[in-house]
Amino acid sequence: MDIQTDEDEHSIEMHLPYIAKVMEEYKTGFTIIPILVGSLTPEKEAKYGSILAPYLADPQNLFVISSDFCHWGSRFRYTWKDTSRGHIYESIEWLDKQGMNIIEKLDPRAFTEYLNKYGNTICGRHPIGVLLQAISKLQSQSNSPKMSLKFLKYAQSSQCMSHQDSSVSYASASLVFE
Repeated sequence: MDIQTDEDEHSIEMHLPYIAKVMEEYKTGFTIIPILVGSLTPEKEAKYGSILAPYLADPQNLFVISSDFCHWGSRFRYTWKDTSRGHIYESIEWLDKQGMNIIEKLDPRAFTEYLNKYGNTICGRHPIGVLLQAISKLQSQSNSPKMSLKFLKYAQSSQCMSHQDSSVSYASASLVFE
């Protein structure tokens, strides 16, 4: 990446304090390897998912995939709304939960179709796509581990009622190997 992209990127700075706190008693026993994922085609998501799949399957590794969900409002240049869903914030929640349900099904193709259909402004759509492709790669193997992904929490920064409002959605999930 060029210097401007590097300086503008802030996700690692957001995550390191949390990781440091959670892992403080193990601070000499692990290494952090940040991977910045930019804009990728579905084919490139599959390529990188395939490369990362063995590392995802290794119980010695922990992956943290970061993403906000919908960035709604004119300042984000995204104001999609389904009037049948009620207030704007209810429409946003419906939209996000459609994406979350697809992610829980571990279906990278359906997630790409969802993004193409709604244009939801999920910042980490490509890292999520790489994760889903890595899972797909693992599931295609004969000795595939059983995996389940479940969203644990969902919130919005504000409840948009008018087109002058704006909001960012947040969700957390856990992928479990059984």
